[in-house]
Amino acid sequence: MANIFGIGASFIFLHTVLELVLGQIRYSIPEELEYGAFVGNIAEDLSLNVRELSARKFRIVSDSRKQYMEVNLKNGILFVSARIDREQLCKKGSTCLLSVEIVLENPLEIHRVSVEILDINDNAPRFSKDEYVLRIIEAIAPGMRFPLESAHDADVGRNAVSIYQISVNEHFSLKFQTRNDASTSAELLLEKPLDREEQSSFDLVLTAIDGGVPQRSGTTRIRIYVMDVNDNAPVFDHETYRVNVEENTPKGTLVVKLNAVDSDEGTNAELTYSFTSHTSQKAREVFKLNPITGEIRVEGALDFEELAVYELDVETVDKGSYPLLGRAKVIVELIDTNDNAPEIEVTSLSTTVSEDALPGTRIATISIRDADSSENGQTQCDVDMDVPFQLQTTKSNNYKLVTSRTLDRETTPMYNISILARDRGSPPLATKKLLIVSVSDVNDNAPRFTQSSYNVFVMENNNPGASIFAVTASDADLDQNGEVSYLILKKQIKGGSSAPYITINSRSGNINALLSFDYEKLKNFEFKVQARDAGNPPLSSTAIVNVIILDQNDNAPIIVSPSAWNISSAVKILSQSLYPGNLLTKVIATDADSGQNMRLSFKIIEATDPSLLSIGLFTGEIKAVRGYKQYDSTTQRVVILVKDNGQPSLSSSATVYFSIMPNGTDKLSVYSHQPRNPEQFSDLNVYLIIIFGSTSFMFLVIIIFLVALKCKQARSSNYYESTNYCCCSQRESNAAFNRRAVPKEMNIYPRGPLTLPIAEGNQYTLCLSPESSKSDFLFLKPCEVTLPLNDINLHGSSVGK
Repeated sequence: MANIFGIGASFIFLHTVLELVLGQIRYSIPEELEYGAFVGNIAEDLSLNVRELSARKFRIVSDSRKQYMEVNLKNGILFVSARIDREQLCKKGSTCLLSVEIVLENPLEIHRVSVEILDINDNAPRFSKDEYVLRIIEAIAPGMRFPLESAHDADVGRNAVSIYQISVNEHFSLKFQTRNDASTSAELLLEKPLDREEQSSFDLVLTAIDGGVPQRSGTTRIRIYVMDVNDNAPVFDHETYRVNVEENTPKGTLVVKLNAVDSDEGTNAELTYSFTSHTSQKAREVFKLNPITGEIRVEGALDFEELAVYELDVETVDKGSYPLLGRAKVIVELIDTNDNAPEIEVTSLSTTVSEDALPGTRIATISIRDADSSENGQTQCDVDMDVPFQLQTTKSNNYKLVTSRTLDRETTPMYNISILARDRGSPPLATKKLLIVSVSDVNDNAPRFTQSSYNVFVMENNNPGASIFAVTASDADLDQNGEVSYLILKKQIKGGSSAPYITINSRSGNINALLSFDYEKLKNFEFKVQARDAGNPPLSSTAIVNVIILDQNDNAPIIVSPSAWNISSAVKILSQSLYPGNLLTKVIATDADSGQNMRLSFKIIEATDPSLLSIGLFTGEIKAVRGYKQYDSTTQRVVILVKDNGQPSLSSSATVYFSIMPNGTDKLSVYSHQPRNPEQFSDLNVYLIIIFGSTSFMFLVIIIFLVALKCKQARSSNYYESTNYCCCSQRESNAAFNRRAVPKEMNIYPRGPLTLPIAEGNQYTLCLSPESSKSDFLFLKPCEVTLPLNDINLHGSSVGK
């Protein structure tokens, strides 16, 4: 494949070479390419589907610290993303490679790609000085060679210095030598004897030309002075010195001691040592040459991984009037030591893993590199044993970190995974890297109530809408998996639906009453509360809530008898009935409350003659305290208070009028005035009305039958009273009885029948014989009727002996 790049008005053809060596892809590109320059179609060369590159998280992992290349995920083309300077990247190395790893996931694939950076002729040769001075004695015979300072060219290969040229003259020419590093050095060759008297100096121009296209060059001036005779040059005892030195050798350590001999005497034999211009600047920084002793010692840090061999060019010069010099070469080879710890590089790290991940789930891809060589560069990688993770080897020095067992976020939400890499050097070096992996939550915990069942006590007459209780459930999961909402299940455990009674706040769990509870209508009810999280799928649990209504003293006593529907009534008694302890009548009252709230007590709060009558504190029985006296009033008014035992206490009162009859006939009449408040009716009252009504009806039939029997006996005995009191008279038809109005008060007349108002629209006439005073006569108890009180006036009566 080839690309054409334009630089100015000229075109340079750059070739990209693809090689497939040992499973690796290798490209070749020139340095200094512009951004976006084509390197190779990586997708095509790896037989990858371009559409899958993004889905498989295609990326490049570079061995260098700077990313020089990128891949276009739309077409799979590898291109240059940063300026590449081969001289900066690889120095003077003969081969310059950029190695990258191509990483794909799902499934995991790692491909090694090497890109060779080819040198271009972008640097011209340069001399270290603009002018060099040579002093040559005139006695030097033709054929003598004089080393010249070499030009430095940052380029390599054919782009480096390939040839030297010197200005035209008749005494000197150039002789070339090829060094071990393939560089070319020039020597000045004396071709014709010198005659100082004829010419004492020469000014020559030395030109260094590289082999690039186009060629680049550099020049320097050489000034030659012809000196007088010093005819023996110094000679080293070795033309080449070879020394092995361990890297990281301390500063000042002796590397080698040079030795040169000059056959001359005196100052012509005194020698000084120095590095020639062929010695690199890096070597000069690392090694120091003593000019007097010739000792070469370590001056800087020696790093095998940076440069393994140093080539030092040295020379010695005598101190003659016309100094002569000798040259030698010192090759220093470094011995590798285990001075580099392994480097851990983590790619494709998943910082979060689901707690339901299966064993073997990949967490990260790990690469280990060690800059040392041999055993010092062989590595081994391990992970802590107390975490549920393990390393699996994919290839040499490459691993993947996977889960080794199931995870539980509620037990351990985060793991600090320590990766330890160590080499096999002596002593071994190790590197530790810490990976932090969080466990993400899944909905594997149902909400839990604090109790499986709750008893809630609520006082009746509560405020509608007020909170009566709050249930709480907790969920060990996180976020929406731990968000708990509450609801009331429609299907109840006991009783009917709780929908009319309560509601629940879905967020807080507060239970609110929708209405005011009435203990007399509802004693308790149960319902189920469900706590459900917001996971997918949601999990839930239930609890039973038993609501118990507490009684409150909110019902006043209701006086059933002798005044079932009225606040006053009248009772007629015979004067003979007034003797101490005799039961005259009984007050019956009910209270819809329970417990102490329905415990009733009776009290006379007002009476015409308090000494005549008394009432039982808890029985309600009205009895005579003493006998009747002539000065006593024939009408006794008694106000009775019925009070419950609640807090605060509620009460009701009724007025009973007692009419004392001086004759021997017991006539009793009870009537009522005002209709009862419809709010006082309850289900219990309805049942009592039905029972009392049925009993009264049967009792009335028996009384009529007994009265009729006594009337018949009275006629047969011609009893005087029976002729005047016509009992069981049929002078009025039932229709006439029905047309009579109910009187507001009942009075006992000396003559005539005793009229009992039983109910509106019906009256009965009752005639009793004088002997009836000797018999027990039970009073009639009214029954309650659940009819609208606004339309009908109900009256009740009671008769007591």
